Amino acid sequence: MMISRNVRYDVEQALGRQPAVAIIGTRQVGKTTLALDIAEGRDSVYLDLESYEDRDKLQDPILFFNQYEDSLIILDEIHRMPELFQTLRGVIDKGRRKGKKTGRFLILGSASLDLLKQSGESLAGRIAYIDMTPITALEIDSGDIMKLWVRGGFPDCFLSDTEKSSFQIRKDFIRTYLERDIPQFAPRVPSETLERLWMMLARCQGGLLNSSKLASNLSIATKTVGFYIDLLVDLLLFRRLKPFHTNIGKRLVKTPKLYIRDSGLLHALLGIVDFKALAGHPVIGGSWEGFIIENILSVAPVGTKASFYRTSAGAEIDLVLEMPNGEIWAIEIKSGLTAKPSKGFYIAIEDIKATQSFVVYGGEDQYPIAEKIQAISLVEIMSMLVKA
Repeated sequence: MMISRNVRYDVEQALGRQPAVAIIGTRQVGKTTLALDIAEGRDSVYLDLESYEDRDKLQDPILFFNQYEDSLIILDEIHRMPELFQTLRGVIDKGRRKGKKTGRFLILGSASLDLLKQSGESLAGRIAYIDMTPITALEIDSGDIMKLWVRGGFPDCFLSDTEKSSFQIRKDFIRTYLERDIPQFAPRVPSETLERLWMMLARCQGGLLNSSKLASNLSIATKTVGFYIDLLVDLLLFRRLKPFHTNIGKRLVKTPKLYIRDSGLLHALLGIVDFKALAGHPVIGGSWEGFIIENILSVAPVGTKASFYRTSAGAEIDLVLEMPNGEIWAIEIKSGLTAKPSKGFYIAIEDIKATQSFVVYGGEDQYPIAEKIQAISLVEIMSMLVKA
């Protein structure tokens, strides 16, 4: 079974207007499958740059690219040969002079900032970046949302035959990242220390980041913890949600929250195999909150700023969306079937002057809770954002 990915439309549109398109997403998110599916309808060449054989084909990259100038060239795991970006600039500019202006290169990468730093100004104006997230609630049957929450959105995990096999795939994924992938980006990071950090962060999913406490527990410097977390964020494994700032004369929390972006990875780290185990686990609230946030942000309009709001007096909003059109959406997240906002939510939406306010909960009905506050399902609010 193959799940149709909504991001395909964005990639094909970008190929129609730019000579190069980069699909950015974690390993196993489906980048290669999508790229090869797009390539089915056109002349194409696929190179896996983790393969010695394919890297050898690029000993003279200009010669190779010129040989296939009429084909879509797919370069998978580009971070293995970052020096190609300088070559691509010249090849693209030469092709433009010959009338070959669009759809020449499809580049796949597993680290956002790594790719951006390597390409830098060299491909400015020549490349479009497309973020590819794990499977979202809009890409599956609505009856499978609980399954998506428990297993996470990596295709092999979500589509696995059993809960146990899905769980084992995720455990293997974590091990591969710790022992093979992360050393490619930061060779001096001890995998044992990073694994302990992941476990600590998993236990406080959605909590305020306390780097000094983490450093003390790991017996390392606070600055080192910051470096490790930066790396995990850059690898698209963690999300650092910043606090909302506004000048309202109240004492605001200024520490970011941290989330493991894929709920399935979170559950694998904590040994949670199925919903029964999740239902009785203390992380259930933070897990659902992170799951909702990732799904919502996967469809938020380009340019949307995401944050959370909290005051020392207890006023709080789980997710604040500052939309490109100037609207401010306030979102409270509830894991159960009751969509009753806290008192602090009412205070907070007045503080930030929210234009729309929602409580996203586990039910399917949409209805007004109070003036300007709607109870809404995950699928419905995502659908609203797609149209926004």
